[in-house]
Amino acid sequence: MSIKKQYLKSKPICKVTLSLPKEAAPKAKKVVLVGEFNNWDNTATPMRKLKNGTFKTTVNLGVGKEYQFRYLIDGEKWENDWAADKYIGNGVSYEENSVVVV
Repeated sequence: MSIKKQYLKSKPICKVTLSLPKEAAPKAKKVVLVGEFNNWDNTATPMRKLKNGTFKTTVNLGVGKEYQFRYLIDGEKWENDWAADKYIGNGVSYEENSVVVV
């Protein structure tokens, strides 16, 4: 998994590219990025599947904030980003959310 950040010089925006490798979801047909930036909408940010099996997407996030997120695999399984900046308990279960700091 990886998180790449590209800060824009013209605006207080960071283009954040997130990827979920094939090893994390080897049989996945669909992965959706779900988080604070899309109001936890599990349809708003589908990820594109690459030829090598990795799922990838880019979101524009406002600078100076932290955003919680998770990956939803095939509408059933939640996965965190192993390269997240940190993790925070989600308050719903004993699981944690990934956090990206921009």
